[in-house]
Amino acid sequence: MADAITPTGLQLRSTIKRDGILELSLVRVETPEPEAGEVIVRVEASPINPSDLGLLFGGADMTTAKASGTPEAPVVTANISAPVMAAMAGRLGQSLPAGNEGAGTVIQAGASPAAQALNGKAVAILGGAMYSQYRCIPAEQCLVLPPGTTPAEGASCFVNPLTVLGMVGTMRAEGHTALVHTAAASNLGQMLNKLCIAENVGLVNIVRKEEQADLLRRAGATYVCNSSSPAFMEDLTEALVASGATLAFDATGGGRLAGQILSAMEIAANRTAKEYSRYGSTTHKQVYIYGGLDRGPTEFNRAFGMAWGIGGWLLTPFLQKVGPEAAQKLRERVAAEIKTTFASTYTKEVSLSEALQLQEIAVYGKQATGEKYLINPNKGLAAVV
Repeated sequence: MADAITPTGLQLRSTIKRDGILELSLVRVETPEPEAGEVIVRVEASPINPSDLGLLFGGADMTTAKASGTPEAPVVTANISAPVMAAMAGRLGQSLPAGNEGAGTVIQAGASPAAQALNGKAVAILGGAMYSQYRCIPAEQCLVLPPGTTPAEGASCFVNPLTVLGMVGTMRAEGHTALVHTAAASNLGQMLNKLCIAENVGLVNIVRKEEQADLLRRAGATYVCNSSSPAFMEDLTEALVASGATLAFDATGGGRLAGQILSAMEIAANRTAKEYSRYGSTTHKQVYIYGGLDRGPTEFNRAFGMAWGIGGWLLTPFLQKVGPEAAQKLRERVAAEIKTTFASTYTKEVSLSEALQLQEIAVYGKQATGEKYLINPNKGLAAVV
């Protein structure tokens, strides 16, 4: 495509209004002429991750969602409670684009050699505003996909794969030898299972349903515990004794699960303790919360001694800590294994307008395992120049 051509395209926006209403809509934006080191990507695939829903829904009660507008320009509104509105004060009245990551084709490039080298290439990108037909982005933020890789296959190159690599990297950096993961049948959980099998890392998978446990066992998982089973704590303790895991990453956030993991770790540690201590095991046990599938309070029953910790874990600080060179090597590994270790599966591909249909929001808004959606911003839409 000639450099003089600057397309315009649709973009999905989220706005929290001062009267306590969330508004989701499509707006048409003009894509800027790329600077020397920038490229224009026609976005053809972008996943809906839990982190995307946080910005998209802004804490609104989506059971109150109402649809208006037209099929081509739909509008969705929903109510936001007063406590949530207080937390959203920093974004009131702002029309924010959504979508953390995606993939597509470079259709226009700036004058720099790095940008020109990407012209016509299929690339994965991370940088926000990916629920857009077109995205202008620095060439250095593009990850060239291996030949034969489609945008749909490369759309989830960043958030989930790099999180998985970050979890294992954190485990090693902090001196642990095995780990625990909740919501383990998710796309991210299945990636982590494959990575741990490949690298001979002990992994205790926690799921909520027996069919999820069966899925992971078929994929080669050694330790799988069903949190809805009456024997959960016993099963979890046995898995921790066998694996030696003293580090957990919890996607649920709220509820009792993080505390149950710490308690089971304490029991497991005491089984091999050489002497009794009224302060509990001296083995440090750590849980990192990295998600919020359960929005309720995080509950603890202090039955895990004194050597423990709980905190938050996010991908961006991890990448900043390891530095740009190490982070780039991780990205390159993801690209090389995007069809194997880091492959993602999706329930459905939708267009921008379809993503604002109430029946679709009801499905992907649940954040349920096995119901991950992919947005194709150019599905059914012709480019406007």
